Amino acid sequence: MKKVILIGMLLVCILLLTMCEQASDNILEKPIEMEQAVDKGTEQPKQEQAVDHTTGQLKQDTLEVKEPAVQEVFAQSFEYYSIDKEVEKRIVGISWKQNNTIKLEDLCYLKVTYWGFDEKPHIGELIVNKDIGHEVIEIFQELYEAKFPIEKMKLIDEYDGIDSKSMADNNTSAFCYREVDGKPGKLSKHSYGIAIDINPVQNPYVYQEKIAPEKGIEYIDRSKTSKGMITANDVCYKAFTNRGWTWGGDWKYEKDYQHFQK
Repeated sequence: MKKVILIGMLLVCILLLTMCEQASDNILEKPIEMEQAVDKGTEQPKQEQAVDHTTGQLKQDTLEVKEPAVQEVFAQSFEYYSIDKEVEKRIVGISWKQNNTIKLEDLCYLKVTYWGFDEKPHIGELIVNKDIGHEVIEIFQELYEAKFPIEKMKLIDEYDGIDSKSMADNNTSAFCYREVDGKPGKLSKHSYGIAIDINPVQNPYVYQEKIAPEKGIEYIDRSKTSKGMITANDVCYKAFTNRGWTWGGDWKYEKDYQHFQK
């Protein structure tokens, strides 16, 4: 009888010991599971490996997370537009006035990239006759690619449509409905949108004692080349004359070095 009791007590002890070990195992396992859960929750996404698309194989170097590279914010612009309402507001009553010669529909608005005196690209504006709009874009694209320097290129309306103010600021411009200076009743080629003046200071108008603009006096001697100066057979001269334009620098009795006309 005592043996039975001892055996029973031994079995109970074994059972209790087994239960304690299982409970202990559960307690020890739970922190590990929680730690794993935390790791999964905070795990950073793995960087993708670069793939050689020609072979389909992984490259040895993996992609790195870097600061964005400095992007080129400037884009070349050689664009042709009809005269829209916004441009119309800017020019009506200034460079364009009601007349029986040239209509707004006969003109076009251009945005062209040019190489500045600061040796950086800029976008300028021109208004020309729509019949030569695409040709003018080609000309200025050629000048830009050759890095021919132009200081400014604004609509003459920025100067109240006054040619002398635009020239004094060395502004390259095209359309302006006006008479030839000193010749009342005779319309300038600019009135038809078929003339362009480039860098007026470096390429002044010269006739007898008259020099326009006045600052152009420094550039009367055409043998001394300077930034933005136009000379016979240079890239600017050829860009225009190869397309049938004439240059005021070739005129016999007066010289208009800034002036090209179709």
